Amino acid sequence: MEERELVEKLKDKAFKNEAFEELLNQYKERLYWHIRTMLKSHEDTDDVLQNVFIKIYKNIDKFKGNSKLYSWMYRIATNESITFLNKRAKRLQISDEELHTKMINDLKSDVYFEGSEIQLKLQKAIAQLPQKQQQVFNMKYFQDLKYKEMSEILDTSVGALKASYHHATKKIEEFLKSV
Repeated sequence: MEERELVEKLKDKAFKNEAFEELLNQYKERLYWHIRTMLKSHEDTDDVLQNVFIKIYKNIDKFKGNSKLYSWMYRIATNESITFLNKRAKRLQISDEELHTKMINDLKSDVYFEGSEIQLKLQKAIAQLPQKQQQVFNMKYFQDLKYKEMSEILDTSVGALKASYHHATKKIEEFLKSV
């Protein structure tokens, strides 16, 4: 089903549930991995992903079509993930940096994390980055998104994204050389 047709069906009460099932099938895995790169934990990712799809279902009528549907959903997933992280840090009464360190340490015991020691080191390096650089690095490196797509999702210029990615890779490189 083409995106335009899917959006029309999502906005039509008669086809909404059927179209939403199609939307889930098409985008669930991609959104899961986007959220997972931010939250690290499978359980947290599942919770946030569910909230993302509830928001999409409830707010599809607000989708104007100025961007791709996936970009719009990706933005919702990004915002929900950031909100989740901020609430968790506040609840634990720790800084964002301390939360990221805790999440990386928790990765070692996560039964769903199948990464090697070098992948764990890479995650530690990413956790040291400012939030915006983390997002850009994860989107480019792990999800292989084009700068144009990232620009739509993050509402940032392509030039700024390229600069963020460049700075992120340099910082990661320095971190990995030091460990």
